[in-house]
Amino acid sequence: MTGARTGIPEPSAGGGGRVHRPRAGTAQRRDEILRAALRTFGSKGYHNGSLAEVADQVGITHAGVLHHFGSKDQLLIAALEFRDRVDVEHLEGQHIPGGIDLFRHLRLTARLNAERRGIVQAYSVLTGEAVTEGHPASDWVRNRFTVLRGEITEALRAVVLDDAGDESADVDEAVLERAASAIIAVMDGLQNQWLLDPDAVDLADSTAFAIEAILESTRATARRR
Repeated sequence: MTGARTGIPEPSAGGGGRVHRPRAGTAQRRDEILRAALRTFGSKGYHNGSLAEVADQVGITHAGVLHHFGSKDQLLIAALEFRDRVDVEHLEGQHIPGGIDLFRHLRLTARLNAERRGIVQAYSVLTGEAVTEGHPASDWVRNRFTVLRGEITEALRAVVLDDAGDESADVDEAVLERAASAIIAVMDGLQNQWLLDPDAVDLADSTAFAIEAILESTRATARRR
């Protein structure tokens, strides 16, 4: 599902306070490699997808990929961050919004995802693989889910308090946290169903239905009387 991070970290500042950014050509080549990595890892998985296959897609050598990313593990993490950056690049501030706007954003993301199968496939394959022992993306994926749960919980709290018209209203945090986990789970689960049988699952409409159902249930139960 949608990401909370904005993508690849900015290069650090050098001496004299100047920030050394990659040249336009270098940045473009890095993006080409990251897209190729998503295609390769998405179709074959991390362990079966090779750097040579990534390199062939962009017309460089295996060593050329390593020149940009240092290692296969670092390429994987950068590719996952790139996927999240693509998710939010159309948003003001390139970060998911809060409150009720977050849930509008999630519904829009599902609609956009229905037109970008490759990115969805890469995300589903790599997050699924991350549960295996020693996978290089495990920490990144675990942290991503932690951040997402926190952001969705905050958005749910804002919606419930707005309904109450009282910022000091007593809210059941356990309900908010369960609802946040459920929203992430239903979005990821629907993506998997859609990838396997796109004719049987309307990704956008099914996601919107599920989010609305969870949101309404949370509104009805999260505020303590």
